[in-house]
Amino acid sequence: MLVIGALVWAFTHDLSRVIAVFVVSCPCAFILATPTAMVAALSAAARLGILIKNVADIELAAKINAFVFDKTGTLTTGQLAVSRLAPIGETKPAELLLLAASAEKYSNHPTAKALATLAGEAGVLLAEPKDFAETAGRGVKAEINGAKILVGRAQWLKDNGVDSNFEKSVDLNETEGWSLIFVAQNGKCVGWVGMQDQTRADAKEALAELKEAGVRRIAMVSGDRQVVVTRVAAEIGCEEAKGDCLPQNKVEFVRAVKAKGYKVAVIGDGVNDAPALAAGDIGIAMGAAGSEVAIHSATIALMNNDLRRLPFLVKLSRSTRAVINQNFMFGVVFIIVGLAATAFGYIGPIVAALLHNVGSLIVIFNSARLVRKGEELEHFQPEAVEDKHDHGSHQKPAGELTPKLA
Repeated sequence: MLVIGALVWAFTHDLSRVIAVFVVSCPCAFILATPTAMVAALSAAARLGILIKNVADIELAAKINAFVFDKTGTLTTGQLAVSRLAPIGETKPAELLLLAASAEKYSNHPTAKALATLAGEAGVLLAEPKDFAETAGRGVKAEINGAKILVGRAQWLKDNGVDSNFEKSVDLNETEGWSLIFVAQNGKCVGWVGMQDQTRADAKEALAELKEAGVRRIAMVSGDRQVVVTRVAAEIGCEEAKGDCLPQNKVEFVRAVKAKGYKVAVIGDGVNDAPALAAGDIGIAMGAAGSEVAIHSATIALMNNDLRRLPFLVKLSRSTRAVINQNFMFGVVFIIVGLAATAFGYIGPIVAALLHNVGSLIVIFNSARLVRKGEELEHFQPEAVEDKHDHGSHQKPAGELTPKLA
């Protein structure tokens, strides 16, 4: 800048031109190009519940071409939901649900919460259980409308004198991720209930959008059984799934993917995911349901459980890079044209000062376009904490399937 000013003075001896050159060549547009875009991108991400702790990850996310997901609590809800009601004999589905949910009314087990949720959605009024007794990990006993009710595992019913023939009616396999509980009334099995950890409703859509965005590899690693992981992968359209993984196996998988030249983002929510989150180029924690260890190990946290934020993050990163490049290109053109105009006397110091401010404003407003990114998605709202003592209100787990009646 000083050299150009000296050359203009040497050829023109016009001090006003030299001043105009100094004013118009001040690189404010360059200085504002990156920080304004970054601030706008952070604002757009925060509005949708995406907490970015390392600003450099905004640009890095544009280069991500591989996503590695944990299963439980990430691609699935991490909560049991009733998927099958199978009454036996003349028992009706609503009656089976009434007996099971009423007997489990005062239990804190996940199966009890799943039954109560379904009963509330179906409008089934629960009866008040009498003589309630629970054996941890096995089942519950209660008296419902004068009948002795048992709800629990098959062995629990057998141990309490129920005929074992009821197991012949089961057409599901617990090794495929089903949790089965059986219901007996006055010593006779009247049906069973099948529950699963359901996939998130938005998981399939999110993975499809990631593929459309150019992500070349999407994998799921989990400590769960391989048959369960394969089933979940088929439901959501994930082409690569690996089960029976210990935490160190997940880390090894991530490192193997990185060794093949991929830029890897790891998404998880639990303590077991923390090492893998740290091993990825970017670690993304499911913040609403995730553990503090996972959130601290990750560089980005999703404060809600909407997986559609992931393709948005990739698109936002790419848009941010594009806006930064636009700002730099504008700055280059503005200074070159401004220097030429001031050197030849077409622009004086006052006009140069005005144009200098206009150039800075153009960069700021161009960056501000990023703030509106993601307006089609729902804004982040902190989730209400469920009152554990309120047995009448239960939130529906994301992605819960409508129960199928046998």
